[in-house]
Amino acid sequence: MVEHTVEDDRFGALTVRLDSERGEVTVTGERVPRVELWRAEGTEGEDHIPVGTRDGARLTLTVDGEEAVIDPAKGRLTRRSYRVDVRYAERSWRLVPDSIPGSRLVRAGAYLGDFSSDGDGKVLVEWREDADPEALDAALGYALAAAFGTGAQPLWMTAIEMVGDLLPG
Repeated sequence: MVEHTVEDDRFGALTVRLDSERGEVTVTGERVPRVELWRAEGTEGEDHIPVGTRDGARLTLTVDGEEAVIDPAKGRLTRRSYRVDVRYAERSWRLVPDSIPGSRLVRAGAYLGDFSSDGDGKVLVEWREDADPEALDAALGYALAAAFGTGAQPLWMTAIEMVGDLLPG
């Protein structure tokens, strides 16, 4: 298990705990709600996913103890296929890769900020100046970035790698 505390520009000190072996992520802070995400007991974890799975049926997400709906896409060829959607309290969020290292957090279509995490529990965020993120946005963004990592290669880079893998030598 790793634990990192970050000083968020807008929401103060937040602590992100990631236990990849057990498939658990917890985000806490004085100015944000507690967000917990965990993999179902007995589910085999995949090494390349910090929380261990992209199967939403095997994940539970709570906000201050109340269950939210989490729907991670399967993560195939396109950046969009690595998106993670959340629905809670009649609102919706999406964390979707938009560069090789980063992902953007969107609430109901409003672009809030850019998150980056290598899957090691350390999460960085740069809030957009014209955005007005709320404490819940921050807590969910940190949790999703820690649980799934951020960023993805563009399709053209993936295609070049696939072709390169087919060439002899």
